[in-house]
Amino acid sequence: MSVPGSSPVSPRPGGNEGPEPPGFRELVPAPRRLSAGRPPGPGARRPAALPPAHASLVCVALPALAISTEHGQLNGQGLEGFYRSGRRLLSRCQVRVAGREPVAVQARILSADSARFVATLLPAADGGPDPDVLVERTRHADGTERITLHSAANRPLRLPVEVALGTDLAELGAVASGRVGPELPASVYDSGMRWSSGGGGHCVVTAVPPPKDALASAGLLRWEVHLPPGGSHSVELTVRPHGAGPLRAVGHGVTSPLSSAQATGDDPAVQRLLDTSMADLRALLLRAPAHPTDLYVAAGAPWRCGLAPVEALTAARMVLPLGTRLAESTLRVLARDQLTGPDLRAGMIPGPMRDTGPHLPPTCTGIEATLLFPALLAEAWRWGMAEADVAELLPPAEQCLRWLLAVAPDGTFVRDTHPDAPSAGPARCETQAHAHRAALLGADLLDAHGRAGGAELRRWAERMRTRFREEFWVADRSGGRPAAALHADGQPLLHLTGGAAHLLDTGLLGAGELAPGLLDKVQTEQVARLLGMPAMDSGWGLRSLGAKEAAYNPFGHRGGAVRVRETATAVAGLAAAGYEKEAGSLLRGVLDAAAAFEYRLPEMYGGEQRAAGGAPLPHPAACRPAAVSAAAGAQLLTVLAGIRPDAPAGTVTLRPVRSAPLGEIGLTGLRVAGAPFSVRVSRLGLAMVEEAADGLQLGV
Repeated sequence: MSVPGSSPVSPRPGGNEGPEPPGFRELVPAPRRLSAGRPPGPGARRPAALPPAHASLVCVALPALAISTEHGQLNGQGLEGFYRSGRRLLSRCQVRVAGREPVAVQARILSADSARFVATLLPAADGGPDPDVLVERTRHADGTERITLHSAANRPLRLPVEVALGTDLAELGAVASGRVGPELPASVYDSGMRWSSGGGGHCVVTAVPPPKDALASAGLLRWEVHLPPGGSHSVELTVRPHGAGPLRAVGHGVTSPLSSAQATGDDPAVQRLLDTSMADLRALLLRAPAHPTDLYVAAGAPWRCGLAPVEALTAARMVLPLGTRLAESTLRVLARDQLTGPDLRAGMIPGPMRDTGPHLPPTCTGIEATLLFPALLAEAWRWGMAEADVAELLPPAEQCLRWLLAVAPDGTFVRDTHPDAPSAGPARCETQAHAHRAALLGADLLDAHGRAGGAELRRWAERMRTRFREEFWVADRSGGRPAAALHADGQPLLHLTGGAAHLLDTGLLGAGELAPGLLDKVQTEQVARLLGMPAMDSGWGLRSLGAKEAAYNPFGHRGGAVRVRETATAVAGLAAAGYEKEAGSLLRGVLDAAAAFEYRLPEMYGGEQRAAGGAPLPHPAACRPAAVSAAAGAQLLTVLAGIRPDAPAGTVTLRPVRSAPLGEIGLTGLRVAGAPFSVRVSRLGLAMVEEAADGLQLGV
């Protein structure tokens, strides 16, 4: 289920699917029903290196994007341009005033879908050093741009203004791989220009007011602007596919699946982080084409503007405090793609292969998505999902759980290989954590709804817990550590990775209790200590691979970079387990990193150790905005209140972070049991409910 032109795809010629190399992101359209775990063929080739995107200003209102450099001019280079549904409609938009290019002085994001660029026009040689014309450009993802000239001169000005336009109408995948063709010839159309390509692309740019002259051969629009002293004049350009109406971005609708939460407190950063995170999530919303009432979040821009099951499920789970509607519709979308048939893939949620770092072969994301599905449904039910919606989604959740028992019978480990050969590849640590959580939360859900299978899932989880503690835990003189994975022959992979954080994410049961974890108390304490050490805590967040491990790379997206999702998972898990010092350090680090990124957290950034006066290093291929990172921004704040609802039982329990690492914080506009919920945590770490559904009781 995806918007045409923006779904996840194979990047390789001929459609071969293969591992996700560092920095790879889905780019252009292709069928979604990808391999459910089959390794890439021998002829699979790596894609061309992606152009750097870290310095770009990306305005998002899916299915539209506007990507700019800090100079504001669109010069047709790199990723620059206006895009809709994966096609670049306009690649060049250059402004000249009085025959000169204005001097760029500032560029900044105004909102998730707009940016402002300011430039000045230097006076003639005898006019002194001070600019007397300011050129302001406000660019929107929906394909509109307003160019405004402001005069600071003490005399009337007559200024010729030219806008040079051009496009290649290329697909985003072609732009990213450097395979675009030359600019297409333009024709004068109405009050602007028009372009067409043999591949079916059409674009029209219209201007208000209409230009005085239009020169098709150069794609040039001209105006004569008269500015009185202190006066202003604006030109508005609109970029659209030929025949298309105004863009109606999903996130701008009146029925957002996310509540309008607010955060206040001692730290002024909390509100900015929450506002930016929620705006980015709404900008990434898409509709299922055949079922337009069902929404999900795209994985991120500019590379992954389509449905990626793991990211969509993870983001929906992280923002459950903002309502269950996003979880409900995401689950419905993915349930329609659930695999059927007589083989061991039956019940899987399909997903592409991805790279897992320098020490392990690629893995199938469908495995993680399949294990996330029942866990998300179970927790959404605890947060207040309507019983009718839960009943509709129970059958596909049961199919996911039956798949789990089929591929890992008798409490054996889930291996990241093709399900037809479940014993051939490694068993990753975090995959076992996902499987164990799915079994326990799934059993809880089935029992509560009178469905069979809960007892079998609990027995399976108990056997797996015993085996994990015996086989995955590697003792050493420092206290031991969990193996990153077990190879097919049972040998442990000893590297310490950020994936260990998932061992602390056990999931929510009834009465505000957390599900048992794979680790015992002593092992949990040791993992908390390891995650808090400088080798893992970079000062900006949790590294995906310890700094002392072989093949550590501070820019490796699973080899040493800070991944925001794993950092938020670690913060939540450490706080829930009572290790508040380690949780507070990671929380403070990622919040400081958020400030450096203007509170729009990328999916990952460099894992270089923090130094006084330093800043986190951007990853040139990271998505920004990214759905999971935006959702993590909300989770990092709501975890401070420790909200553990049991809507079916009519209770909510609070387990706030007692150390109050951000001082006092108030959260309003959350949702529990389908009603507004507000909570305040004092500087002493005491929580108080300020608003809740009628009849909702505070648990102990």
